[in-house]
Amino acid sequence: MGSPDFALSSLKRLHAHYQVKGVVTQPDKPSGRGRILTPPPVKVLAQSLGLPLIQPAKLREPDAMAQLREWAPDLIVVTAFGQILRQEVLDLPQYGCINVHASLLPRWRGAAPIQAAILNGDEQTGVTIMRMDAGVDSGPLLSQKSILIDPQDTAGSLSERLAQAGVELLIDTLPGYLDGSLIPDPQDASLATRAPMLQKEDGLLDFNQPAIQLANKVRAYNPWPGAYMLWEGQLLKIHRARRFDLSSIGQGVFAVVDGKPAVGAGAGVLVFDEVQPAGKKPMTGEAFLRGVRHWSSS
Repeated sequence: MGSPDFALSSLKRLHAHYQVKGVVTQPDKPSGRGRILTPPPVKVLAQSLGLPLIQPAKLREPDAMAQLREWAPDLIVVTAFGQILRQEVLDLPQYGCINVHASLLPRWRGAAPIQAAILNGDEQTGVTIMRMDAGVDSGPLLSQKSILIDPQDTAGSLSERLAQAGVELLIDTLPGYLDGSLIPDPQDASLATRAPMLQKEDGLLDFNQPAIQLANKVRAYNPWPGAYMLWEGQLLKIHRARRFDLSSIGQGVFAVVDGKPAVGAGAGVLVFDEVQPAGKKPMTGEAFLRGVRHWSSS
C-alpha cells in the first residue's frame, strides 16, 4: 500500500524479493493547471510490473475489503499510502501490517514528517520500520536508521535519501520479523511529536517570524506545498532562500541584498535565491530583479 514517489523504491525491491499479491494505491486525481486526471506514481509502477491493483477512495469499501481477502496476504507493507488502516485491515494478514515511516519515531508521527524535521531545524532524521496498530504511527518499532540533514536539503532531496534508506532497512528487517527473531519494541509515547498534514495555505510566509524559521520553511515546503508571498497583488513563489544576518532592514521592508531580492524579517533578512512570479518559470533572484521595477520600494 503506497502512493507517491517515496513508495516506489519499496515496491520495486519487494517485487524483486517476494511475491507481491497486489497493490493498493490512492485514486487518480486532477493535477496541474489543466486539472488533468493523473495516476499516483505507485499505480504507474505497479502497472509496468504487471501487478494486480486497486484504487479505493476508502479501504472500508466492500469491494476493496473483498479484494484484500481474496489476495489473502501474509503481510501488508505500507509506505506513504495516505489512508488510515482500520483494525479489520490490520488483523487480516498473518504477520499484520508494517509501515516504512520517514522519521525516527516517536518523533514526527503523522502525515508530513520530512517537512516537520526541516521546518523545526532538526540536524538528523531517519526511517523507522514499525508494526502498525490502530493509532497514528504509534505501533511498536522493528528497526530504525538515522541520517543527517544537510543544511541545503529540501523536502524533495531529503525524501529521496530517506526513501532509499527506508527500502534498504525494510529488506534487512523483513527476514528477522517473519521468522520471529525480531521482537517489536513499544514506543515511548511521552516523546511523541506531531507532523500534521499540510495545506496549500501553510506556505504563506509571515515576515514577523525570524528569518531562519522562514528559510527553513522554504526548504521544508519545497516542492510541496511551496513557500510563497504576495507581491503587487500576485503570488510570488519562493523556491530557494536563505537567512542573512542584517539588522538594519525592518520587518516587512523590501530590499536588495547581494544583488538579490530580500525582505526584512523578525530577526535578520530573508534573501531570495530562486523565485517564480505568477505565470512564469522559476528564475534566479538576480534575473527576477532585472525584470521588475522598484522592488526595494515595494
